[in-house]
Amino acid sequence: MTNVKIVVEKHPDGYVAYPLGVQGVVVGEGDSADAAIADLRSAIRFHVETFGVQVLRTESPVLEAYVADTQIAV
Repeated sequence: MTNVKIVVEKHPDGYVAYPLGVQGVVVGEGDSADAAIADLRSAIRFHVETFGVQVLRTESPVLEAYVADTQIAV
């Protein structure tokens, strides 16, 4: 077992979840936050089976995460 920090976003058409600090792109989705998290767990397991456990080992692990707003010129 290993702990992975994740982000769960609520959108008009459902939820999206993705991990922080995992090498590669892994995303889960569902009609509820719980469904998106369950889908993400499955996707992470498949990702590790495919690419190896080293995808979970990063030199700089995420210790904390938060959401912030910023402005950009477009």
